Amino acid sequence: MITVHHLNNSRSQRILWMLEELGLPYELRRYQRDAKTMFAPPELRAVHPLGKSPVIEDDGVVIAESGAIVEYLVDKAGGQLGTPAERPDALRYRMFLHYAEGSLMPPLLLKLVLERIPVMGKIAIQRIQPMIDVHLDFVEAELAQRPWFAGDTMTAADIMMSFPLEAARDRAGLAEGRPHAVAWLDKIQALPAYRRAIELGGPYAYG
Repeated sequence: MITVHHLNNSRSQRILWMLEELGLPYELRRYQRDAKTMFAPPELRAVHPLGKSPVIEDDGVVIAESGAIVEYLVDKAGGQLGTPAERPDALRYRMFLHYAEGSLMPPLLLKLVLERIPVMGKIAIQRIQPMIDVHLDFVEAELAQRPWFAGDTMTAADIMMSFPLEAARDRAGLAEGRPHAVAWLDKIQALPAYRRAIELGGPYAYG
């Protein structure tokens, strides 16, 4: 059985949602962030040298990194939520699967760090926010053309895109003039599998 090492308020919430959508059996092990530093607890380093979450274990193999885990689960579920059949959709699927962490998440994380730095952080954010807005406007334009990121049906790309967009609505102005992105978030957060994952995962700031 798959074991999920789940950290509160983290990207690992996506993995729980993915597993619930796929209907794969799993065991959940919860970890709590340090209330002051917000760092993951040292116990996670016993699971993987990076000491981060998400991490899963399956058949004696430890897998880290959200995208790698999602692709592993797609394969394990026989391709469910995976690459669409039509080539344009397949290309969008592959792009958004990697875009979530490779391009969208870094400036959002940088803004989070800068928000904790008095004065100079606020000045720096004034330069970071326009960069974030370019990404959010791109996402809005894409979702204005189709109901899901890859096409007409939900895929693992949507699951990967959930965390950065949830974070962006909370702290980066996503809701300002971007109705399609907001509607997409409302849609995924109403899904039964998403709600089950929230209940199982415990407190989650963005759900």
